[in-house]
Amino acid sequence: MKAAWYNEQGIAGEVLQVGERPAPVPGEGEVRVRVTFSGVNPGDTKKREGWLGSAMPYPEVIPHSDGAGVVDQVGAGVDKELIGRRVAVHGAQSYRQFGTAAEYTVVPTNLITPLPDTVRDEIAALLGIPGVTAHRAVFGDGPVTGKVVLVHGVRGGVSGIAAQLAKWGGATVIGTVRRSTDLDAGGLPALDHIVALDDEPAAAVRRIAPGGVDRIVEVALDANADLDAAVMANDGVIATYFAHGDRVSLPFPPLLFANVTVRFLGSDDFPPAAKRAAMDDLVAAVHEGALLLSVGEVLPLDQVARAHDDVDTGRVGRVLVRTTP
Repeated sequence: MKAAWYNEQGIAGEVLQVGERPAPVPGEGEVRVRVTFSGVNPGDTKKREGWLGSAMPYPEVIPHSDGAGVVDQVGAGVDKELIGRRVAVHGAQSYRQFGTAAEYTVVPTNLITPLPDTVRDEIAALLGIPGVTAHRAVFGDGPVTGKVVLVHGVRGGVSGIAAQLAKWGGATVIGTVRRSTDLDAGGLPALDHIVALDDEPAAAVRRIAPGGVDRIVEVALDANADLDAAVMANDGVIATYFAHGDRVSLPFPPLLFANVTVRFLGSDDFPPAAKRAAMDDLVAAVHEGALLLSVGEVLPLDQVARAHDDVDTGRVGRVLVRTTP
């Protein structure tokens, strides 16, 4: 099969190779998926770079955790009726050696989600890492029906999904953008309210939610901690998946007296049941038209290094690699 791989960490153009590799065979409890699209995420490129000192987990890695395709083989103990089913794949390279940047990938059955005809492969391949993270950020502390949810950075991949999921879940959603000029830019999700961080955001949020917000989906905990403390309702939750530094300073007294919980989100290490529930909900939300995603760029497998560079530089939207001709 044709695949992309790397044997050492480093710059995409220097370490990523594309060529022939043996096609995998599913073992007990596994399926083989003929991949149509492979999703490229910042988590994939950070593993390739050796982010935060991480080492090569295996002598050779086929990258990318997310993808979509068709089950073409099943291992022992797996229902043969899965053969021919379109599926989304998540977690293929989460503590695993071989991901979706190949014509075929083999995963346990708990890492696939059957797709209805209404969910295209291109969209399904975008769901895994960002979608599961967004779902956990919104629903990790229970339902949001009737609550007020503040989602920072709604132009981003994870936050954009989180905002739509929170609205789908029955919350009043307040999104933020970095600058006032971003309010007129395209690509924003359809939300109840959007405020700009450069225009007295605490006062703007309090006007919308005088009693404070119940949940915050946080994309930059170190940068937004003071704002979050100023708008948090009692017994609220800040769910965060990123900070710019490796240590974060928080305004202790206001968070203390508001009984705030800070939930840290590392997508590879979510409980398996949470990932499974998230993927089911994500597919359902796309099917119902409540979750709208767009593809920024589709590149052939031969250009996987460019795909990684584009994700790293943030020059385009969501990036896919087409793994079949």
